[in-house]
Amino acid sequence: MNMNQPAIVVGVSDSEASAAALRWAADEASRRHVTLRVVRSWDAEFAAPYAPAGGRLTPAQQRAAARQGLAALMCSVLGSVTPDGVAAELAEGVAERTLVDRSAGADLLVLGSAAPPVAAERTIGRSIGPVVRACLSRAQCPVVVVWAGQPAPHPRPELRSGRRELVGAA
Repeated sequence: MNMNQPAIVVGVSDSEASAAALRWAADEASRRHVTLRVVRSWDAEFAAPYAPAGGRLTPAQQRAAARQGLAALMCSVLGSVTPDGVAAELAEGVAERTLVDRSAGADLLVLGSAAPPVAAERTIGRSIGPVVRACLSRAQCPVVVVWAGQPAPHPRPELRSGRRELVGAA
């Protein structure tokens, strides 16, 4: 897939917020007639502080788990056959960095968040996760944050003025 053509990049994980972001991004890419790049990051160096020391996965197991999670999410949201114009990518590294890197040259970066919109509007720096916070401050393209658990409004919200915008859509 040509990385120089117009594209929407959506960062995903195993969360419901990621599923909402992928649905929104797929719809937007279809409306704009642009490529959708679905990016799943995995970090071989990351170990959750609460995880048992002996239960840590090897880098190969982590990559396989990320690949399976990405495939499962895409299948559940997009169907068993990946639509034309959609590309999936596993990106090794910290999600904040890989997504900021992928935002270079993208038309839009889409992320999901479980934080409720009301709380996010009041305390944006504390209510959203570190990946969303980093991308909102460092992405090289406009960013849309899709809130999980909210029904898609009709008509769907439009991007408002400004480089980065939080919208309440799923």
